[in-house]
Amino acid sequence: MEILKKICLILIIIGAINWAFVGLFELDLVASIFGGSDNMIARIIYIVIGLAGIIDISLLFDHER
Repeated sequence: MEILKKICLILIIIGAINWAFVGLFELDLVASIFGGSDNMIARIIYIVIGLAGIIDISLLFDHER
């Protein structure tokens, strides 16, 4: 489970960097790379990053650290 959480954290960081580019430069890297935000591949990437965020919510309640 720890490996899954680390992979999810990497995906969340990638998503955060993408949002930073959207805010700073009005450039959506995922959409640019995969042919627009309406492209099925780009939508799948957005969904995967969103699911990674949901999975890593448990890190907020991890009292062992």
